[in-house]
Amino acid sequence: MKLKNVAVTVAALVLAVSMTACGSSSSTAASTSEAASAQSETSASSAVAEENSASSEAASEAASSEAASEVSSEAASSEAASSEAASSEAAGESVELIVFAAASLTETLNAIAETYSAQNPGVTFRFNFDSSGTLKTQIQEGADCDLFLSAGQKQMNQLDITASADVNPDGLDFVDSATRVDLLENKVVLCVPEGSDKGIDSFDALAEHLKAEDILFCMGNSDVPVGQYTQKILAYYDLDEEALAAAGVITYGSNVKEVTTQISEGSVDAGVVYCTDAYSADLTPVDEATAEMCGQVIYPAAVLKAAPNAEAAREFLAYLQTDRAATVFESVGFTAM
Repeated sequence: MKLKNVAVTVAALVLAVSMTACGSSSSTAASTSEAASAQSETSASSAVAEENSASSEAASEAASSEAASEVSSEAASSEAASSEAASSEAAGESVELIVFAAASLTETLNAIAETYSAQNPGVTFRFNFDSSGTLKTQIQEGADCDLFLSAGQKQMNQLDITASADVNPDGLDFVDSATRVDLLENKVVLCVPEGSDKGIDSFDALAEHLKAEDILFCMGNSDVPVGQYTQKILAYYDLDEEALAAAGVITYGSNVKEVTTQISEGSVDAGVVYCTDAYSADLTPVDEATAEMCGQVIYPAAVLKAAPNAEAAREFLAYLQTDRAATVFESVGFTAM
């Protein structure tokens, strides 16, 4: 009986030990399984993170590459545009020459410009016709100008640093002296309205009427070349311009075209203009001033140092000195030099 109880007890102990061992193994296996599962999840998370990181870097590189491509494309477009503009300028396309010219050149320069533009497609003109004194002032004040054609040496000299200090006391330096030429010669003439009955048929007769103060005479302002030539004629006859103006015998025009208009309209009895303006207005001169009375009437021309289109201006000035241009100038009374 005792032996039987001992055997039962031993069997129970063995069973207990066996169950304990099984529980421990199961727990260890579970822990191991859980650890493996956790490790697997960690590995999977790391893989996903690495994949996301790689995708992000790839996207960033793609964006950088696209941006660089756009910059390169813009730079190429800009370079192409600059190249095209340079090529266009070199080809002389769409050049607008700015020409300041004495009012007495209006008809001839317009005619010459039309021919020149036909021979040089793309070259157009913007003319500013006025008294040489007004044009000189505009240039001095900074107006854009490629080419200046004056009706007198005085106005050109006042802009030329190579001129003497007595005619250019301010030392103005606007004219490219290397391009300066004496282009034309004109004549100063006396005109009267059509059908005039005042008997003014010469400068001598004009002087007598001015002394008698029985006519109304028109001349250019003192800053206008035609006015300056007229002042020399009055001085030649010992006439006092200031006194005659105060007596109401003299009236003025701001440029030669205004003087011509007053004669044509019959608002004055006589006036002094250029031969070319008389021709353009269908006026018949009654007398021509001699060089002794007022000197030579020379028209200088020059490209300006600040000319926006200096090369094109030099080419046009060269054309103005050709026989073809001379024919146009001489058709209205100019003499080409």
